[in-house]
Amino acid sequence: MEEHGRLLLESYARVVGKSLLEYDPEKQSAIEALFHAPFVLLSHGTEADPILNFGNRQALTLWEMDWQSFTSMPSRLTAEPMERSERDKLLADAKRQGYADDIRGIRIASSGKRFEIVALLWNLVDEEGTYNGQAAMFKEWQFV
Repeated sequence: MEEHGRLLLESYARVVGKSLLEYDPEKQSAIEALFHAPFVLLSHGTEADPILNFGNRQALTLWEMDWQSFTSMPSRLTAEPMERSERDKLLADAKRQGYADDIRGIRIASSGKRFEIVALLWNLVDEEGTYNGQAAMFKEWQFV
């Protein structure tokens, strides 16, 4: 998991041009810092139907899921069916461009609660340029 934490941090810095999170590596690992970060962070892999492979504490709380359930779910299921085509378009745009900010949409928790987000989405690309999926981060949401 630590490697994934570094991928999240380093790809964000490469694509967006700034640091996602300041932390002291002497006191905690990258993945620990991201898990406890004061924002929602989630990522998915490169499968044909991408599966979530990370969700921090804020994400797990918001989607009302435990780690095992969250990280075995196709990422498309974070949105309601009528929101999925727009979500897919935004993911494709971000994949082509490297990242996209001001991504807006309605998402749905496991209990059925709906919430609106404004997120930043970026490609997870390692030092060699290999595409490893996408991640999203947002600091605010509103239940609708």
